[in-house]
Amino acid sequence: MDFSERFSDLPEYAFPRLRGLLDAHASGGDTLHMTIGEPQHDFPDWVADVIAQHADEFRKYPPNDGTPELRSAIAAWIKRRFNADVDADTEVMALNGTREGLYNAAMAICPDEKGGGVPVVLTPNPFYQVYAVAALSIKAEPVYVAATLENGFLPDYSALPENVLNRVAIAYICSPSNPQGAVASRDYWRDLIALAEKYDFKIFADECYSEIYRDTPPVGALEVAREMGVDPERVVIFGSLSKRSNLAGLRSGFVASGPKNIGQIKQLRNYSGAPLPLPLQRAAERVWADEAHVKASRALYKEKFEIADEVFNGINGYTSPEAGFFLWLPVEDGEKAALKLWKETGVRVLPGAYLSRDVDGQNPGQGYIRVALVAPKQDVRRGLQAIRDCIYA
Repeated sequence: MDFSERFSDLPEYAFPRLRGLLDAHASGGDTLHMTIGEPQHDFPDWVADVIAQHADEFRKYPPNDGTPELRSAIAAWIKRRFNADVDADTEVMALNGTREGLYNAAMAICPDEKGGGVPVVLTPNPFYQVYAVAALSIKAEPVYVAATLENGFLPDYSALPENVLNRVAIAYICSPSNPQGAVASRDYWRDLIALAEKYDFKIFADECYSEIYRDTPPVGALEVAREMGVDPERVVIFGSLSKRSNLAGLRSGFVASGPKNIGQIKQLRNYSGAPLPLPLQRAAERVWADEAHVKASRALYKEKFEIADEVFNGINGYTSPEAGFFLWLPVEDGEKAALKLWKETGVRVLPGAYLSRDVDGQNPGQGYIRVALVAPKQDVRRGLQAIRDCIYA
């Protein structure tokens, strides 16, 4: 199978696809971007100072795994946040953004066969698109499992048939979920981990939105796995400063798991990785250790949640997100709604179908639009009011 065949079923990526839908039409008002999850809140003002102080280290090749100080800062954060002890030397690796890790971990860990056949990679549907590309890259079979209102916007992997579960090698799960903002409960994690134990697959827990929530911190996969006493290789978690600290351009993420998994990921990265430049690692060391800016940012998102609840009060089907910074708004047709909104108001949103796959003729994102709450509060209120007046009037 050559490259073109392996990736022949990939749809156009969401944002070029959106430009193709909207850009041939004039804006109906001042443009307001509510599409991409690019945080606009302040990050600590000392970040630039740290980078400048260490600018001479741009001359050096950075360590592939992350500096000892960065790995220690991440391990300390995992302990504070999830009450889980991880060894900074053998169970943590720094990433150049979590998308790299979510892709390369599958490349490093997935077996060539499972259960006597082609390995299966499970992904929620809708989902972050790198999950599917990772599965296709390793010649696994991606299986898309609907995450809908009926199941709390979290996939029920246990409902899959036995012949599929026996071939599962990896199950991706995002909590808080993108795009719906649903949070996996402790019971959900326990059930999923038990299923992984029964059928011997690994859980890839994408927890990039874990620090954006209303009141209660979302429970993490690693903390539940430690409580259950399962094999530390069973769960692989991914975290990032992009959402937590409004530093998407810093590209600081991490992967944490048992020493065997991390050893395999490190070995692949020795040959193919792109480590974070040293001055950026120095900044990340301090950012992972600071919580004051995270609390301030979270308070702003909470205010935006409240604005959304006010604006969409009484709208049939509106579900207030538990966490994250997206709204997953029900509409008759996502593409038609996004185009109407652009042509009449200038507000840009993302059709939900662009984040999903058709399965048996059904696309669980078809009847939704995704709206990012990353702009300043006054712009968020203006955009949400425009959506209500245009789509729900």
